[in-house]
Formats: sequence, structure tokens, C-alpha cells
Amino acid sequence: MSDETAALRRQFPLLAQAGGTLHYLDNAATGQIHEAALDAMVQHERYARGNVLRAGHRLAQTATLAYQRARGQVAQFLNAAHPDEIVFASGATAALNLVAQAYAHLCKPGDEIVVSVAEHHSNLIPWQQLRDRAGVGLRFVPLGAGARLDLSGLRALVGRRCRLIALTHASNVTGAVTDVGPVVEQARAVGAHVLLDGAQRAPHGPVDVRALGVDFYVFSGHKCYGPGGVGVLWGRGELLDAMPPSATGGGMVERVTLERADYAAPPRRFEAGTPPVAQAVGLGEALAWMSRQDWPRIERRLAGLTARLIEGLLAVPRLHLAGPLDARDRVPVVSFWLEGLHSHDVCQVLDGLGVALRGGHHCAQPLMQALGTDAVSRASLALYNGDDDVDALLAGVREAVRILA
Repeated sequence: MSDETAALRRQFPLLAQAGGTLHYLDNAATGQIHEAALDAMVQHERYARGNVLRAGHRLAQTATLAYQRARGQVAQFLNAAHPDEIVFASGATAALNLVAQAYAHLCKPGDEIVVSVAEHHSNLIPWQQLRDRAGVGLRFVPLGAGARLDLSGLRALVGRRCRLIALTHASNVTGAVTDVGPVVEQARAVGAHVLLDGAQRAPHGPVDVRALGVDFYVFSGHKCYGPGGVGVLWGRGELLDAMPPSATGGGMVERVTLERADYAAPPRRFEAGTPPVAQAVGLGEALAWMSRQDWPRIERRLAGLTARLIEGLLAVPRLHLAGPLDARDRVPVVSFWLEGLHSHDVCQVLDGLGVALRGGHHCAQPLMQALGTDAVSRASLALYNGDDDVDALLAGVREAVRILA
């Protein structure tokens, strides 16, 4: 383990406590929480716990300032035009559902939404429900070479009836990063909007939503070294203004009578009830810490680890990789399956050796079908992983083959 990796691990309480006994490679499911996020949440709950927006006492005002500061930190991480374009939700799944429910009011029967076969269920089922509820058609981007999205037929797929293209920014199974430029170009040609599910991309450094040219972006706090129970929806201000709330209650209105309610402007319109204040505070600090890191250096190091991991796995007999065979245009998520062995059994053997992976369909069953398997074992690296983790995984896979074959 390098000095750089060791220094990073000391900033994550669980990893610091575990020492070298844990090789945590389940970061695509949940990253470890950074000490800055944890400390900020504890300090907030000890000394500034209060509800936001609706009281004049000191604690409420302090909580409101902390909550709005977190919104600003998220806006900086995404290079959003204004903090009011940031909506806090309980997670990326909730943010996707929010868009699907609110965007329905901008659609009419016969309109179309384009998704892909590589989507997490959270970016598929809400659109299926919108199809059933509003008569909107669904069209699908297929899988191409190297398990990357095949965008060659985009012009034929995205026609004049298309209203939204909703795609993964980086796959939670293959690690492939979507080439967003052609998607945005085709969407603009027909007047459609673009949503990116950034749950797997956001943990690997700040995202520039304005440079990407998209209209909506979602991600989760717990994958970005922050707490669980909080996620983010970024949306262009004019689109958020045009959408009605997806949930109603306190805090999201300006005036209510027995006959009607006047909704507040975004983002409050989409944050009914008491929001996840402490979680937002923790996430804001995690993203601020992430923004200070040397991401080009981290990306080079992780690309080297990913290449080592892929090379080592390809040397294992009867092992199949689910995704690109190089470290180009991908995040460090590497999935594989072994002929005749179930992914859960493989992961159980690895767990006994101190290597934490995840096995199963990873909430991406249509993608599993396209890959020709029912389940895969997934290794997902984060900035605190090093050569020792890759070595332990490769040794563990060989041991799993010896025990289970």
C-alpha cells in the first residue's frame, strides 16, 4: 500500500479501524463515510439541531443556514448556475422518481422517452410507470461492443415525439461511461431533454453539468463518502419552474386555503416536509472535501489498478468479464462471472478472506439478460483502494475457484 493510499484510509473511520484486515471493494453500493462528513453531522446534531425555514429562534436559523450552505456546496460540486437548482431527496432513486412523476405533466399520450438496456432499475421502472399512467412510449438504446451503449442508431431512435432521454452516466455493472455529447446533440435536434443518472459517476470527482449540456442530474450521498438517506436532483431552473411537485405537505407552499394551494418556487416546491437536514450537511462537507482532491492524479492511479484487476481476472480459467476490457472511458467498476459458480457463493468465499464484493443482478436485470448471464460478482474501487486490495481480490478469486469448482 502506498503512503498516499494509507493517508487517505486514515480519513475514513471504518477503514482506519479495520487496518489491513478489510479489503472494501463494494463502493458502487456504498462508499465509506469521510471523517469530515461524520464530524459535521455530529456537530450539527449536538449543537444546531432544529427544523429549517419555519421558525425564528436561534437553532432554527442556524439549521437553516447550515442546510442552505450544504445546497451551495452541492451546487459548486456540480457547477450549477444557482443553488436553487439543487433539490435534496432521500437518495438517487427518490430523485429519479421525483422527475418521473413531475415530468409526466409535461408529457402527453404518444410522446416518447428513451432509456437504455443498461439502466439500474431506478432509472427504468419509474419510466415504465409513466408509460402505463400517461400513455408515453418507451424506446431503448441497445448494448454494443464492449458492453457499452450503442449510440450509432440514436438518430433513428430519438424522433420528433421524444421528450426525454434518461441514461446512466456510468454503468453500475460494466463501469462504462456514456458518451454524453451525441446524446445531447440529438436531444436538442428534436427539442427533447436529457437526464443522467450519476450515481456511479459522481463518486469519482466533481461533475460539470453545464459543460455536459444536460437538463437533469441525480446522484446519491452515500456513494460520495457522505451519509445515507440523502440524494440530489439538479435540474435547469426553467424546467424545475415548469414542473409541479411530486409530493405535497408542509414547507412546499406559499399559501393554502380550503380550496387551493399556491406552491413555493423551486427547490422548496420539491422538498415537502422536514428535509434530511443533518444528512445534507454531511453530504455538503463530503463534496467539499472531494472538490479539494487531485482528481487527475487519482484517476490515473485508479485506471492503473483497474487495468491490473482486469488483466488478473482474464487469466482465471472460465471467467467472463462484463464490460470493457480496458480502463478507457470507464469508472473502476469491474464485474465478472465464473462458469458453473454462483456469484453469491464466490462473494461468500471472498468475504471469508476479508474481501468485500457484491454478487447478484445489481438491480439491472435487463442488462444481465443482454450480457447472457443471471448474475455477476462486482468489484468497485474508490480513491482509498490500492494494490493490496487488487492482490487480495485476485488471490481470493483463485481460492474460490479451488474451493467451489
